[in-house]
Amino acid sequence: MPTIHRPRRGSLAFSPRKKAKKPVARIRSWSENGTEPKIQSFAGYKAGMTHVTMVDDRPGSLTSGMEISMPVTIIETPAMRAVAIHAYSRDEHYGLKMISEVREGGDYSHIESVIEDGVVDEIRMIVETMPDAVTGIPKKTPDRMETMIAGGDASARFEYAKSLLGMEYDVADLFNEGDFVDVVAITTGKGTQGPVKRWGVQLQKGKHSRTGKKRHIGNLGPWKPSYVRRTVPQMGQTGYHQRTEYNKRILKIGADGAEVTPAGGFIKYGIVRNGYVMLQGSVPGPSKRLIRMRHCIREKPSLEAPAITHISRQSKQG
Repeated sequence: MPTIHRPRRGSLAFSPRKKAKKPVARIRSWSENGTEPKIQSFAGYKAGMTHVTMVDDRPGSLTSGMEISMPVTIIETPAMRAVAIHAYSRDEHYGLKMISEVREGGDYSHIESVIEDGVVDEIRMIVETMPDAVTGIPKKTPDRMETMIAGGDASARFEYAKSLLGMEYDVADLFNEGDFVDVVAITTGKGTQGPVKRWGVQLQKGKHSRTGKKRHIGNLGPWKPSYVRRTVPQMGQTGYHQRTEYNKRILKIGADGAEVTPAGGFIKYGIVRNGYVMLQGSVPGPSKRLIRMRHCIREKPSLEAPAITHISRQSKQG
């Protein structure tokens, strides 16, 4: 028989597929663009999806200048609050190390002294969401996360952070309509699944599954080497992984959620009562999931705000 060649089933790019530790995604890479200090991320809660009719303004598109239907995701974005400042120094062997912290109403003397000594490489802020303002989220405990302040030197970043400490800021203070952002979130969890669902392997044929078990692999590998390789598809955690989607375009930033809420509200979410961000396409995670947006690290020039002619508010209840 001829040798059968085909691509392997399931990508190993994200191995090991472990369950995320918490529903708040952690961002490890930041954009350093800009000369003025500016906070680098914002977070909101995924409400659901709908579609809009807009004039296609994408460069090189075959439908450029024509009205097209575009799927969009609505993220409810109430204001966020800055609660602490962290100063980090970078060690050549161990990476970043926090050397000073100040909270609202605290003493700035120590962090100012380490900045004057020139040992501070990064200034970051601890920010938190305000879920009590969102009726679609059944909790009041804020989600806290760390975000970077980029632009300028350490002293300018600290002055900017000090002016923001204890204050609230909106998504419109960071992004504009037409900008591209990176979306970081935790995907929908599916629990423990077998190799067919987890890796996409084929079901065994009737001749090869005499025991009636079709949804498992034929063997775990050869006798030599006498261990199971990591490339062998096996059952395990499926979903609830952190994922990043790059260069998602912001089509609209609004202050009135009634503009995008469909009749009867979004399924499993309800009514958007605060400001919102409309992103082109889909984002990871189910409804109510915390979605983090940062300035894109794969540089892509911003476009003008698109000409949206219609926002579908038809009921999603069927």
